[in-house]
Amino acid sequence: MKIILIAGPTATGKTEVSVKLAHKINAEIISMDSMQVYKGLDIGTAKANEQEMDGIKHYMIDVLDPTENCSVAWFKSTVKDLISDISARGKIPILVGGTGFYINAVLFDTNFDEQITTDYKAEFTAFYYDYGKEQLFAKLQDVDPESASTIHPNNVKRVIRALEFFSQNGFPISKHNKEEKYKRFDNISPYDYTFFALNMSRDTLYSRINRRVDLMVDNGLFHEVEKLFNRGLDENLAALQGIGYKELFPFFKGQLSKDEVIDILKRNTRRFAKRQITWFNHQSNPIFIEVDELGFNSEKIANTIIELSNLRKF
Repeated sequence: MKIILIAGPTATGKTEVSVKLAHKINAEIISMDSMQVYKGLDIGTAKANEQEMDGIKHYMIDVLDPTENCSVAWFKSTVKDLISDISARGKIPILVGGTGFYINAVLFDTNFDEQITTDYKAEFTAFYYDYGKEQLFAKLQDVDPESASTIHPNNVKRVIRALEFFSQNGFPISKHNKEEKYKRFDNISPYDYTFFALNMSRDTLYSRINRRVDLMVDNGLFHEVEKLFNRGLDENLAALQGIGYKELFPFFKGQLSKDEVIDILKRNTRRFAKRQITWFNHQSNPIFIEVDELGFNSEKIANTIIELSNLRKF
């Protein structure tokens, strides 16, 4: 099955380009952003509105309540089903954005063990509360020293996850991760995919990010987060750990001023974009498109993608 992936740091124009491309090649769009699946998280996730979708069908948007968990295994399974359905109807799936781990899970059909029982999690969580993170980490060092060398002892969630995996499967999660990593480096994918990464000069990107945050604030970001805050939601929920949400909670708790949280949001978004660029540089076959050199013209960018993918226009 043929698929197109359009990724890139935040504020590179992925939404406009993907919609333009979809019109040209008879395609539908699947969001690969693990935060856009949540209802009510619109402005902070830069979720495409009806006007921006321009009649193109979008998937994986507004699927879960913020109180629900978006597991990578569920995300992968759902997206794979969507790819099959879109392809069966003679259209091309365009995967847009997203979260690097989730992208690789789909592209390289990463295996996830869904059979880990809550008993193991409860067991190791109880051990943590009784004996502390040092003793918990010592357990990991005993059964999976390779994972212990890459996981910080303070990251209790990942330590417990690694211990769960070993208890359930009888072999370390580091072995599992290594096998899945080989798939990516060997470019073993069930799909005929072309991976495009939109890019631009770093100074231009950071300037666009700062303007974008200001625009989000003008468009009601604080009101959006206030509604979530007033629901009494736990700020540690996965849905509220996304950039644009976790930064604003201190304002509503009276801990920081509005200007302070806006500055922090801009800083964190720039840092996130830098991490995204690093991730793209370590992927197997991304084709970088310098969108600033194309004048940020979505028509030109979409046509470039078509030419490089040998796609047929409709």
